[in-house]
Amino acid sequence: MYQRLRDAALGVHALRVERRLEHAWVQVDIDAWSLTLELGEHGLARCLACQTAEGAHADSEHWPRAGSDPCELLSQWERTRIEHLLRG
Repeated sequence: MYQRLRDAALGVHALRVERRLEHAWVQVDIDAWSLTLELGEHGLARCLACQTAEGAHADSEHWPRAGSDPCELLSQWERTRIEHLLRG
Protein backbone atom coordinates (compact mmCIF):
# COMPACT_ATOMS: atom_id res chain seq x y z
CA MET A 1 0.00 0.00 0.00
CA TYR A 2 2.80 2.38 0.88
CA GLN A 3 4.48 1.61 -2.45
CA ARG A 4 1.27 2.38 -4.37
CA LEU A 5 0.90 5.71 -2.55
CA ARG A 6 4.56 6.51 -3.16
CA ASP A 7 4.26 5.59 -6.85
CA ALA A 8 1.23 7.89 -7.17
CA ALA A 9 3.13 10.73 -5.51
CA LEU A 10 6.04 10.23 -7.92
CA GLY A 11 3.72 10.02 -10.94
CA VAL A 12 4.60 6.39 -11.71
CA HIS A 13 0.92 5.40 -11.40
CA ALA A 14 -2.13 7.65 -11.65
CA LEU A 15 -4.25 8.29 -8.58
CA ARG A 16 -7.94 8.50 -9.47
CA VAL A 17 -10.55 9.58 -6.93
CA GLU A 18 -13.36 7.03 -7.23
CA ARG A 19 -15.71 8.64 -4.74
CA ARG A 20 -15.88 10.83 -1.69
CA LEU A 21 -17.53 9.19 1.30
CA GLU A 22 -18.85 10.36 4.65
CA HIS A 23 -16.51 11.40 7.46
CA ALA A 24 -13.93 12.92 5.04
CA TRP A 25 -13.10 9.50 3.60
CA VAL A 26 -11.97 9.23 -0.01
CA GLN A 27 -11.86 6.06 -2.07
CA VAL A 28 -9.10 6.10 -4.68
CA ASP A 29 -7.78 3.79 -7.37
CA ILE A 30 -4.04 3.45 -7.96
CA ASP A 31 -3.08 0.91 -10.62
CA ALA A 32 -6.15 -1.29 -9.92
CA TRP A 33 -5.63 -1.10 -6.15
CA SER A 34 -8.52 0.43 -4.20
CA LEU A 35 -7.58 2.46 -1.12
CA THR A 36 -9.86 4.22 1.34
CA LEU A 37 -8.09 7.23 2.83
CA GLU A 38 -9.14 9.55 5.62
CA LEU A 39 -8.53 13.28 5.40
CA GLY A 40 -8.21 15.25 8.61
CA GLU A 41 -8.16 18.97 9.21
CA HIS A 42 -4.40 18.98 8.54
CA GLY A 43 -4.52 16.83 5.39
CA LEU A 44 -3.99 13.12 4.81
CA ALA A 45 -4.67 11.38 8.13
CA ARG A 46 -4.53 7.63 7.51
CA CYS A 47 -5.31 4.68 5.30
CA LEU A 48 -8.48 2.92 6.42
CA ALA A 49 -8.52 0.00 3.98
CA CYS A 50 -6.96 -1.38 0.84
CA GLN A 51 -7.82 -4.00 -1.74
CA THR A 52 -5.19 -5.25 -4.17
CA ALA A 53 -5.80 -5.91 -7.85
CA GLU A 54 -5.90 -9.62 -6.98
CA GLY A 55 -8.62 -9.08 -4.36
CA ALA A 56 -6.59 -9.36 -1.14
CA HIS A 57 -7.90 -7.00 1.55
CA ALA A 58 -6.27 -5.24 4.49
CA ASP A 59 -7.55 -2.57 6.85
CA SER A 60 -6.45 -0.55 9.86
CA GLU A 61 -6.56 -3.67 12.05
CA HIS A 62 -3.57 -4.94 10.05
CA TRP A 63 -1.40 -1.96 11.07
CA PRO A 64 -2.37 -1.27 14.71
CA ARG A 65 1.04 -0.08 15.94
CA ALA A 66 2.03 3.56 15.74
CA GLY A 67 4.04 4.22 12.61
CA SER A 68 2.74 1.21 10.70
CA ASP A 69 -0.08 2.94 8.78
CA PRO A 70 0.97 3.22 5.11
CA CYS A 71 0.31 6.98 5.15
CA GLU A 72 2.71 7.44 8.06
CA LEU A 73 5.51 5.91 5.99
CA LEU A 74 5.28 8.64 3.34
CA SER A 75 7.84 11.43 3.31
CA GLN A 76 6.51 14.96 3.82
CA TRP A 77 6.94 15.65 0.10
CA GLU A 78 5.07 12.45 -0.86
CA ARG A 79 2.27 13.24 1.60
CA THR A 80 1.93 16.78 0.25
CA ARG A 81 1.82 15.46 -3.31
CA ILE A 82 -0.91 12.90 -2.46
CA GLU A 83 -2.95 15.63 -0.74
CA HIS A 84 -2.62 17.77 -3.88
CA LEU A 85 -3.81 14.87 -6.06
CA LEU A 86 -6.78 14.26 -3.75
CA ARG A 87 -7.84 17.89 -4.06
CA GLY A 88 -7.81 17.46 -7.83
